[in-house]
Amino acid sequence: MSYTHFKPFQRNELSVLLNAKVPKKEIARLLNKDRTSIWRETKRNKIPIGSKKRYRNNTSSYDAGEAKKKTVERRIIANKRFRKLDNNLWLREFVIAKLKLYWSPDEISGRLKKKYSKNRKRQIGKDAIYTFIYTSHPELVKYLRHQKCKYRRKHGTVIRAKQREEAKKKRIDARPVVIDLRARIGDWEGDTIVGSEKTKHLLTHVDRKSGYLLLDKLEKITAQETRIVTERRFNELAKNKKYSITYDNGSTFSEYELTERHTGLDIYFAYPYHSWERGTNENCNGLIRQFFPKKSAFANLNEEDLKMVEYLLNNRPRKRLNYLTPAEVFNSI
Repeated sequence: MSYTHFKPFQRNELSVLLNAKVPKKEIARLLNKDRTSIWRETKRNKIPIGSKKRYRNNTSSYDAGEAKKKTVERRIIANKRFRKLDNNLWLREFVIAKLKLYWSPDEISGRLKKKYSKNRKRQIGKDAIYTFIYTSHPELVKYLRHQKCKYRRKHGTVIRAKQREEAKKKRIDARPVVIDLRARIGDWEGDTIVGSEKTKHLLTHVDRKSGYLLLDKLEKITAQETRIVTERRFNELAKNKKYSITYDNGSTFSEYELTERHTGLDIYFAYPYHSWERGTNENCNGLIRQFFPKKSAFANLNEEDLKMVEYLLNNRPRKRLNYLTPAEVFNSI
């Protein structure tokens, strides 16, 4: 049986079973552990005889909470040998000296990497310096530029910001049933088609009920450009022909909140990598590729080119519309 460390929930279970006087051999079977692992865990993390906690709680010599604390303490001690500033006197004195000259941890780290690029023993990351200050030498905090709060890694902030943005999005399963049923004109799906030069996109919006297409060119592949073009097209439509749009998760749609505010549309998002959730739009993009095959460059396309394709597709009969055209269905109300 391979050895694995005890997990927190297993320590909880072990504590309960020991208090219930279950034999250790049976405990090993229940926890899928070797019996020597049970013996080792209880011996390493037992509560000392005479401890108030042991008698106050009327427990056995093992407590899950105390075991977790002892495990953390052992890991801290064990990891000290890997900490450069605790084990390298020259490096520690250099860092402290420069901090007292009001150098930032980033400046200290960068200087060391530049000066000792071939000697890793004389290099240290800025995160390690911050940890050193806040855990071992809080008296050095006064030399930092920002002293009110602890240093927080930037990438963590970016991740949390992205998570907050994702949480604000209305997902496709929050759409009203009327949209799923294609029961009205004015519920759209949106996407972009990428040109071979990668710097020019086509912006497509397709009405779910009629298949009516709005085709535009994005001169810049930015969220702002996408929003401006979208607002311009939809503000030309009657109010009863614009209720919602369902997009994919491309960054070009990140200004969707402003689009909602300026057009009155409700905007929803499909789940990542679920292109079939916008099947109407994907099918229409395939029809557009008949005129602009893959690897086509969009840089030289003008408005007349796009209007021609838009006209041809909107006036082509569709089987699902009983051979009416998208334009006929869209303009029927």
